[in-house]
Amino acid sequence: MNLEKVIFGFFILLAATLNFGFVYGDISNPELHNHWELFATIVVNLIATVLKFGDRTHIGAVHLASSLVALLQLIAAAFVWFFATQNGSSIPISTFASIISLSAGALLANIVSVVIMIADTTIQRR
Repeated sequence: MNLEKVIFGFFILLAATLNFGFVYGDISNPELHNHWELFATIVVNLIATVLKFGDRTHIGAVHLASSLVALLQLIAAAFVWFFATQNGSSIPISTFASIISLSAGALLANIVSVVIMIADTTIQRR
């Protein structure tokens, strides 16, 4: 068993599941979406992105691209959340819908990354 591949797969799957956990729930109820979960999702996606820098193959490039897209969308969601809370009032539902939509786009990019990882694993020969 290759420990590097285990760690790589772990962070890819953890990024996708944390992202899913944040997005899951009623979009109009901000109480169902924790800001710490978004923060954890960003951190794990950042780690997964760094782990993808070493692969020089075409599949590695697509992995990195999907990870960068997810990271960009999650950071954009965090910025929207940050600036929406600066006035001290609660976040409007339309703004919160944008936060969840950006996070859902990142979830799609994470799903692409998981599918690529599974396809790459099935192609590997011993």
